[in-house]
Amino acid sequence: MAFTLTRRATSHRLPTKTRFFFSTKPHNSQISQLSFSHDNTHYRKQISLANLLQRYGFPPSQLHNFISKNKFLLNSHVHDIEKSLSILLRFKITQKSLVSLINDCPGVLDVQFLEKWEMGVSKFGDLGISPLVVRNILELSRRFQIDPGRVYETVKVLKGLGFSEGTVKRVLEEFPKVLMMNEVEVCRRIEFLKRIGIPNEGIERIFYLFPGVIGFDVEDRLKPLLDEFCDWCFSEDIIRKEIVREPRVLSMELGEFSRCLELLRTLKCREPIKLKIFGEGAFRAGFEVKLRVDCLCKFGLIRREAFKVLWKEPRVIIYGIEDIEKKIDFLVNKMKYNVDCLVEVPEYLGVNFEKQIIPRYNVIEYLRGKGGLGFEVGLRDLIKPNRLRFYNMYVKPYPECEKLYGRFSGGEIKSRHPAGLWKLFKLPSYANSKEDIKNMKAFMESLV
Repeated sequence: MAFTLTRRATSHRLPTKTRFFFSTKPHNSQISQLSFSHDNTHYRKQISLANLLQRYGFPPSQLHNFISKNKFLLNSHVHDIEKSLSILLRFKITQKSLVSLINDCPGVLDVQFLEKWEMGVSKFGDLGISPLVVRNILELSRRFQIDPGRVYETVKVLKGLGFSEGTVKRVLEEFPKVLMMNEVEVCRRIEFLKRIGIPNEGIERIFYLFPGVIGFDVEDRLKPLLDEFCDWCFSEDIIRKEIVREPRVLSMELGEFSRCLELLRTLKCREPIKLKIFGEGAFRAGFEVKLRVDCLCKFGLIRREAFKVLWKEPRVIIYGIEDIEKKIDFLVNKMKYNVDCLVEVPEYLGVNFEKQIIPRYNVIEYLRGKGGLGFEVGLRDLIKPNRLRFYNMYVKPYPECEKLYGRFSGGEIKSRHPAGLWKLFKLPSYANSKEDIKNMKAFMESLV
């Protein structure tokens, strides 16, 4: 009986084991073969898509990230994507703008979307719309489902308000979101500018130079900003004049102008520098501070640090934006310093780039490469010493650095005046006569 039970169990287990062995091996082989075939097809499609995008100017270094972020492209036919790219090129969009458009809005590669817009764009020739406008319109319409007919309506509204063709083109290039606004909203901005006394030609100038003002709300942004200007006792004439002169004044955030003027009020600098800062009036000086703060923030400083740099080094306010950008670019990319160093050594932005920064950097780099420096020279050690002290420390001991430094070439400190010039300013001497001596004696006796 025991034997029978054992036999039954054995006979029950063996078929199961046999069935498991023979049924799974072919099954696993099939899955592996299908998986490999799928991966191979997927990989080939990636290669084809990458080659296609690269052929149309897409940078090879960006292809992997772009395709991995946009998986829907692998589900589309490569032929349809190529057709979409050829349609975009027919819009006369530059290669740089084309790559930027695809990066910002990959959905524009939808061939059905582009075929619909191709018919609309073909009619834009009468409107004088540039390829840059077409690029902006395509991105906006893909995101917010705007029809080509909306472009005609917007252009008609802007021209009906009296704007020239150049101003309309400029608005569509810089602020394409105007397509999402109606005529009433645009008229509200125009009426606000008219109420503060700006004539029609001034309004067109504002829209041309700063189209983004169309997107600012009148009640929540423009009116409070105008009140802030008035709170600082600026007259309406000055405010109106400065807005027409530089419309970007209206881009200030609420409270930003007050902070700039507070900085100017607490400046501690030499009188000639202060006169240059306020040479065109306090209003203009406040706006110049805003521009410098924005420039410093663009390179990574926070606003509090940017204001601190300007307060410590007021000369930055009178320097051009291009000069400041050139110095910071050299500091970060060439000298390999962090931009935060400007908070500790703001004098770097106040010295001459060609005559002081570059020569000193060349000398230090030469000595560092030669092994002539026994210590690390920081940005403060590079900028703070005056010209003579820097020469005596780093240039004079190494004659080969004379040409690199340039200021004291030849090893001698040249005087600002020719030798012997002091003799010309010496008072001439005359011999005393007997009569002069007699008069001097008589004068001295009278004093006794």
